Amino acid sequence: MATKFSKETYLYWYELMLLLRRFEEKAGQLYGMQKIRGFCHLYIGQEAVAAGCMTATTPDDKFITAYRDHGLAIAKGISAKSCMAELYGKATGCSKGKGGSMHFFGLKENFFGGHGIVGAQIGTGAGLAFAEQYLGTKNAVLCFFGDGAARQGMLHETFNMAMLWELPVVFICENNHYAMGTSVARSSKVLDIYKLADAYEMPADSVDGMLPEEVHNAVLRAVNRAREKGGPTLLEIKTYRYKGHSMSDPQKYRTKEELEEYKEKDPIEHVGKVLREQYNVSDAQMEEIHERVRLEVEESVTFAEESPWPDDSEVLKDVYVQEDYPFITD
Repeated sequence: MATKFSKETYLYWYELMLLLRRFEEKAGQLYGMQKIRGFCHLYIGQEAVAAGCMTATTPDDKFITAYRDHGLAIAKGISAKSCMAELYGKATGCSKGKGGSMHFFGLKENFFGGHGIVGAQIGTGAGLAFAEQYLGTKNAVLCFFGDGAARQGMLHETFNMAMLWELPVVFICENNHYAMGTSVARSSKVLDIYKLADAYEMPADSVDGMLPEEVHNAVLRAVNRAREKGGPTLLEIKTYRYKGHSMSDPQKYRTKEELEEYKEKDPIEHVGKVLREQYNVSDAQMEEIHERVRLEVEESVTFAEESPWPDDSEVLKDVYVQEDYPFITD
């Protein structure tokens, strides 16, 4: 951790990560109550990735990810209310209640999903970066995917083209060690995913994803390279999800001991300890943060509960860009 981070940065990280944790815990509870239906993939344990990425980027940088998208969406600025409403399938949701858990979207926040097809967002992420290059901006694109997507052909095709065109994209593998229930060791001879970049002469690094400091430093280096027309970077950010792949996952593929080992590295506890021991933040101040987060999550639930369902007229809207597309009718 070469960079010295300010008290304000640690306070930002702490409140953001706590919000993501409490939102996901509430989502899991509501799923059990059948308030939320369909698929639901929680981000619990991976919050340091979102936190470190946020302080290393600007609001104009684009994020795109897979279906474990709640944490990154909220971090990027989509409100907890809009996210919870989307989980409920309500019209006030960030995707108008049509996408659900896996398809969060926020155009004004520069959050481009939420993609349910494994690895599909990798090619789209490169496309976003191509657009930024074409328009001559200084913006970077952060393209997130899981360790399971590293075996998809889309990744290799995209890496090749991104390097050829020197696109301003940071490919981020959130390696939580299990693709659904399959460990990396069971599905790949290459256990260090960042080494896949070697075949394309792409800069790459392995990052401790339980520490927001390490995530920030690595992402900042990669983003600066992208802005300076240095092309793509692959970051393998090693993290861990405390919950199952989805809400229907019995988690029989890992031991309780392994789970507890990673909980000892909890990023929220780490940042809280720094605030208390290095910046003398009082218990009362910490409690204020907890209360703000609690209220924000509770308000999001109330908002979702009270929001209307989408109107039947919405079924065929937002399918095509052309509003009067002639081949879709009621």
